[in-house]
Amino acid sequence: MGERLFLRLDDDPLHGPESGVPAGTLRAFPVGAALRGHVSHVMLYRESFADGQEMRERVLPDGAVRLVFNFGDAPSVGDAKGEAAEAIGASTAPVVVCMRRKVEGLSVSLRPGAAAVLLGLPAGEIGGSAVHLDALWHGEGSELLERMAEVPDDAARVALLRTVLQRRLRDADTAGNATAMHAAQLIAESDGRRPLRDVAAAVGIGERRLQQLFHAHVGLSPRAWSRLARMHGCLRALRRQPSPAWAEVALESGFYDQSHLVNEFRALCGITPTEFLGQAASGSSKTVP
Repeated sequence: MGERLFLRLDDDPLHGPESGVPAGTLRAFPVGAALRGHVSHVMLYRESFADGQEMRERVLPDGAVRLVFNFGDAPSVGDAKGEAAEAIGASTAPVVVCMRRKVEGLSVSLRPGAAAVLLGLPAGEIGGSAVHLDALWHGEGSELLERMAEVPDDAARVALLRTVLQRRLRDADTAGNATAMHAAQLIAESDGRRPLRDVAAAVGIGERRLQQLFHAHVGLSPRAWSRLARMHGCLRALRRQPSPAWAEVALESGFYDQSHLVNEFRALCGITPTEFLGQAASGSSKTVP
């Protein structure tokens, strides 16, 4: 059984240098102007494993909601088998994905605050879980998957996917969407350090309304989103410091002290900072820049 790490931050085109994904496994496709405000990435993944072989991939949380369409063997999480077409809710916890045989599919990452518009229900309703897309789209998820499987190439699949998402976007209720997206952006830009009362004031609402909008459109609470943003800021800082002084990294990244940093690493990444560096070094040595 193989093991590897997967990390993608907002400014990573496909994945971060810490990831152990083989070169050529992932391919990004243009989102398109009509979807750019609500979709951050459209990616194809394709990888094959020998009979009896499996790969366990630790996926670190980025807070995004995803739509996933599996044409091959859907990856599983724990005892839960993956669905052919699924919506994966936002989470602050790492997920260990098990892949076998032929893994192939399309993944659509939604921008923070854009989820409810394309899901058709509050994003918080599926937070931390995965559901078959048919339960949200009244059967359209399986229909779309079948149609994409019949077209001749990857570009045609993505074009069909974009057409369906654009139609759903036109028909959606976007009330509160822009405000939630703006607030999520403000928190992310501050690496989670901006007080939530200041964020609420900056977008012209109260803190209680901020909580409601995050539940509906982000799928995480403002506090959880801030924790992730602070961790992401720390992970970016570690890319610039191959031999970090942990006490300094903790304070510079907005943690109370080194102990706080270690606890947050365990909670959000499932490993310690030292373990992360070890896995990151292993992953970067196997990945072609």
